[in-house]
This record gives sequence, C-alpha cells and structure tokens, in this order.
Amino acid sequence: MNALEGRRISFSYPRANALFSEVNIQVQVGECVILRGPSGCGKTTLCQILAGIIPRSLPGEVRGDVLLFGENIGSLSLARIVEKVGVLFQDPDAQLFFPTVEDEIAFGPENLCLAREEIGCRIEQALEAVQMSEYRLAKTETLSYGQKQLIALAAVLALEPRVLILDEAFSQLDTASTQLVKEIIRNQKRLGRAIFLVENSEEHLDLAERVYELQGGRVQEVVL
Repeated sequence: MNALEGRRISFSYPRANALFSEVNIQVQVGECVILRGPSGCGKTTLCQILAGIIPRSLPGEVRGDVLLFGENIGSLSLARIVEKVGVLFQDPDAQLFFPTVEDEIAFGPENLCLAREEIGCRIEQALEAVQMSEYRLAKTETLSYGQKQLIALAAVLALEPRVLILDEAFSQLDTASTQLVKEIIRNQKRLGRAIFLVENSEEHLDLAERVYELQGGRVQEVVL
C-alpha cells in the first residue's frame, strides 16, 4: 500500500522557470525510499510539497497530486496532515522554537489535544529513542548542533506520524548519533512507517528499498 505518493508533480517559484516537472514518487508502508541529487536541484522543495507545506505555507505553483494513504493532501486540513506526516529538515535551528527541550517535544502532542499523561509518555519515549533523556529540562540554546538535530527528531517522533520525511537527517551528526538515527529509521520501518529520506551519501543506501534521483528537473528511479 502506498503511504505517500506524488503524481506528475511540477513546481515553479513565482516568476521563475520550472524547478522540476512530471515527478512521480511512491513510498509504501514499511519502506524507506531515498531521494538524491545535486545541490540546488529541488530536493528540499519536493519534501515541502510532499509534506503539504508548499503551497499551503510557502509560495509557488504546484501541479500534480500528492496522496497520503490515497487521500489528496489538498483536501486535508493542516491538523490531519500533521497527524500523518512528520518532517525533519537539515537545519534544526529552523525547527526548534521553545526555550526547553521538554516544551519543544510537548508542543506537537499538545496541539493534538492528547491527555496530559499521554503527552508525558510521548516525551519520555521520544527522548529515550534518541538517547537524550538527561536533557529533558535543558535549554535548547545550550545544545550542540547535533544534539539539536536529535531533539528535532524526537519532536517528530512524539507525534507518532505514519510517514516520516527526513531531509539530510545525518548531516550534523557524529558517527555514534548517525548509527543511532539509522537504527531509529529501521525500527520505524518495522512499525510500518513510511520513510522518505533525502540523502546523497552511499553509506546510508542500506536503509533503502528504493532510490530516486532528481537531476535536471526530472526524477528517475535508480537500480541498486
């Protein structure tokens, strides 16, 4: 079953030529799909389209359809999308907004109107998953860049999304944290989550069932 699907997606920024055209991408339940391509080719933009951020929150002309478990993302409310899709971008400073780690991770579950006990459990489980439990009360501004990336991932995991979109999740991590995040991705696959991972390093191809390449405005599937 396709958890996430892009059908004939084309995109252009205002008053600009098309960044990419006729993109077809599928990510099935329990599958990790990698997207790779040169810098500036539109990988992050495609992530934002698949997550419903463009054109809902950022400008641009999108043609084609994005489907979440068979439902067109354009017909879903923001709350429904957040329940289904978690997004981690390359720069954690653009994703962390609260003064403490606990507040950061609690924000998403609170917006889902979960019970206080459930929110507490999700905070605890998410921090355990990224091995950052001791930083629960820490100020986010005091963390290293790699630690911030782990906290941003924990905030995504606390929402328990069925689809994870990870944009160069390993770029700021040391070796130990990289192996930890790889194991988290494998565990999410075992739980039946769908993973869409932007990643150019061949070191992480072992995570993927399939690989797409975005280059010259076109996407094609790569034979592993």
